[in-house]
Amino acid sequence: GYYDIENQKPATTDTLYLQASVSKTVTATALMQLYEQGLFELDDDLNDYLPFVFRNPNHPDLPITFRMLLSHRSSLADDNLYWICLSYLPGDPDVKGFPDPWLKEYLTPGGQGYSSSTWSQEKPGDAYYYANVGYSLIAYLVELLSGQNFNEYCKEHIFRPLQMDQSSFRLRDHDIDDIAIPYEHKNGGYFRHPHYGIHILHPSITLRTSIEEFSHFIIAFMNGGVWNNIRILEASTVALMHTAHFSPDDKYNYGLGWTITNKKIGKDEVGHSGGYVGVHDLVTIIPEDDIAVLLFSNELDSELIASKTERKAFNGIDKAIFQKAYRIIS
Repeated sequence: GYYDIENQKPATTDTLYLQASVSKTVTATALMQLYEQGLFELDDDLNDYLPFVFRNPNHPDLPITFRMLLSHRSSLADDNLYWICLSYLPGDPDVKGFPDPWLKEYLTPGGQGYSSSTWSQEKPGDAYYYANVGYSLIAYLVELLSGQNFNEYCKEHIFRPLQMDQSSFRLRDHDIDDIAIPYEHKNGGYFRHPHYGIHILHPSITLRTSIEEFSHFIIAFMNGGVWNNIRILEASTVALMHTAHFSPDDKYNYGLGWTITNKKIGKDEVGHSGGYVGVHDLVTIIPEDDIAVLLFSNELDSELIASKTERKAFNGIDKAIFQKAYRIIS
């Protein structure tokens, strides 16, 4: 396909794609590297690490832990769409006061960005609520624990060791001409969007990387934390991230930054999907067979996104690629 339709520029394995929620796998990895250093335990109360009170106001006496936050069980509902939409801006926007005090203002009652819909009625740990803002908080915890800016931390401890030199959460770090243009399939044609940033949610959404570079990251996870003799995580930590930490019978199985399913071919899978304006990505690993598929797209169909049609088609493509991979290795 083309990464620039108007100029018919073909995509390559070096073309940079916005990752949307696939970005969370990297953000979780950054935090788990600090876990390996003994800087926290997964069941520690986040209140002991943050400069503000982090409690669901519906259950103010119940602690919220690192494990809950990483696995979308914190009881954050992430429904305050005003702030989410406000953060979608062309270019690479900076938001004054992010992450501090913006996160405090968003997450605590009485804050400027607070809404009653920010939190669910469920108790922390009881239910799965996919919360993008939770991964903004994870990035803030990376900064507090490491003493480094989140983006600089990822560059030093993940991207540079894995030779992912063109990968970044910041648009300003890229050559614009190397990035796939985001398109929206609309009214029978393709609407071109500007390159954009979502600064408030950038640790959740705005990683830009290529098939070539992100394969280094995925191979590391397939090899127990090692790529090209470079270790970014211990094998035990990789296994921990690829394990469901709450009821395995739940509809949504989520480890620590990774989804866990067996949908496509009846075997255990770990991976992540992502979708936002002009982007749809899917990464899947079959650990049992040492196979992974990376599927990046710079198009999202606004006419189908409200239904399951496009996601079903995307998963069908992913399944077909897996079937071809099995034919090649058999």
